[in-house]
Amino acid sequence: MSDRHLAHWPPGLPRHLTLPQTHLFHNAEVSAARFPDKPFLVFYDTLVTFRQFQQQAEHIAGFLQQVCGVKAGDRVLLYMQNSPQWILAFYGILRANAVVVPVNPMNLTDELRHYVHDSGATVAFVPQDLHAQAQPLVDAAGGECAEGKLQHLIVAAYSDYLQVPTDLPVPAFVSAPRQAIDAPGVTLWSDMLAQQRVPGPLTTGPDDLCVMPYTSGTTGHPKGCMHTHRSAMSTLVGGAQWFARTQDSTYLTVLPLFHVTGMSGSMNGPLFVGATVVVLPRWDRDAAAQLMQRYRISIWQAISTMVVDFLANPRIGDYDISSLQAIRGGGAAMPKAVAQRLKDLTGLDYVEGYGMSETMAATHINPPHRPKPQCLGIPVFDVDARVVDPATFAELPPGEIGEIVVHGPQVMQGYWNNPQASADSFITLDGKRFLRTGDLAQVDEDGYFFMVDRLKRMINASGFKVWPAEVEAMMYAHPAIQEVCVIAAHDERRGETVKALVVLRDAFKGQTTEQEIIDWSHEHMAAYKSPRIVQLVERLPKSGTGKVQWRELQEQERSRAPGAAA
Repeated sequence: MSDRHLAHWPPGLPRHLTLPQTHLFHNAEVSAARFPDKPFLVFYDTLVTFRQFQQQAEHIAGFLQQVCGVKAGDRVLLYMQNSPQWILAFYGILRANAVVVPVNPMNLTDELRHYVHDSGATVAFVPQDLHAQAQPLVDAAGGECAEGKLQHLIVAAYSDYLQVPTDLPVPAFVSAPRQAIDAPGVTLWSDMLAQQRVPGPLTTGPDDLCVMPYTSGTTGHPKGCMHTHRSAMSTLVGGAQWFARTQDSTYLTVLPLFHVTGMSGSMNGPLFVGATVVVLPRWDRDAAAQLMQRYRISIWQAISTMVVDFLANPRIGDYDISSLQAIRGGGAAMPKAVAQRLKDLTGLDYVEGYGMSETMAATHINPPHRPKPQCLGIPVFDVDARVVDPATFAELPPGEIGEIVVHGPQVMQGYWNNPQASADSFITLDGKRFLRTGDLAQVDEDGYFFMVDRLKRMINASGFKVWPAEVEAMMYAHPAIQEVCVIAAHDERRGETVKALVVLRDAFKGQTTEQEIIDWSHEHMAAYKSPRIVQLVERLPKSGTGKVQWRELQEQERSRAPGAAA
């Protein structure tokens, strides 16, 4: 790897980062000892101190071990919106010596089934508004849990953490009163905590599995990325150091915590330094501005669509957001015009970074003192990142386009239960194990990385990664669909959106409409994956070997996009 980027390294930072050789839960213990009465969580004006956080997480761990039978290394699903319960459950699972499997709360029952079956989880944390999605996966027979079935659901009411009056806009799903649920395997969150169980000793360490976020690939089947406490520690400590965060920082935690960017930068990092996080379960531009003013937010992690909406608020001038010290994010490039409007409003540059579920968030971040627009940044502490020829893996000179490969402490161990996919994702260069990202980029003369395209087939809808093969696999369950090809279509707001070209079975031609397929898809998969455009076609183009020529369809779609002629 070239060292050109070192000329622009953040001033005062070492190039090597010595990582704590500890379990992540130790961070909760240290912050509770240092700052026992300081608020760690703020949720619509209700506060949870560091001491309360540690105590409740330990009660959760005791319940998991003694009631649910969770043992060291067991996987536990975490399927909720951002909330105090999400963060408490995450650390409660870790304190029980188990492994967190974070799941997007937009997923529905059919999608959840794969996570349960593949991870082998028998316990899940769910909110009461999504309980109906998870309950069909519970083994109602009891006894030994059937394969691919859950035994225990811990059901949370977000309103349990609305303990003081607030004038903030609280969504209905958050304010909904706690409900009694009479169903097999269910324990209410409040009942779990009331038992005040004490967990056994902490037996796992830095090289044991910690968290397993799932990511999809060209096979269409979500795969679990195996991260240890060490790899998770790398990005949470690295992010805090890169941006010079302290115990007096206050974060707006609105990026989804099931995603590694929010998990590492807006939860794990703040807990490590003893900072306060102000939690929003869903994006709300007025609530975000109110919280910035009320709690003097200094750090805001955001994706471009949030920033666009934030700046479009006609009331933005009514709020005092002068406390902001850093606005950062990634997932999709920030348009230059939007970044300029943000700087005009706040005086701050939007600092972009780059990472993957496979790398537990960032491997690249722009230097805060010298960011470049629409840029992935430079390799962070101890990361060897190269742009290589995808065929020969020879490193390419500045300006040439190739695949990003990365070696570093944050890279996953591999994919859970999928040795072939793991083998396909890694190469060895100069005696080091590199992850193939599948992303095409180029490096400039300063050593900054710039995204060009994606080697893998992927749609980026508002920062959410959508894998066409996964969507296609689910759409084939529709009785009227004979063939389907999913591609990206231009969308003014989302950047890209999901489009499906569908060939109907003969018996359904003239009877099934495009809108009916859109509605069906919306009922069977997460909203961000669900096709917003369906086009009925007579046939799909195929190669001589019978493979659908999705690239041809994608190029045709791109040629129709606004500005394509230019």
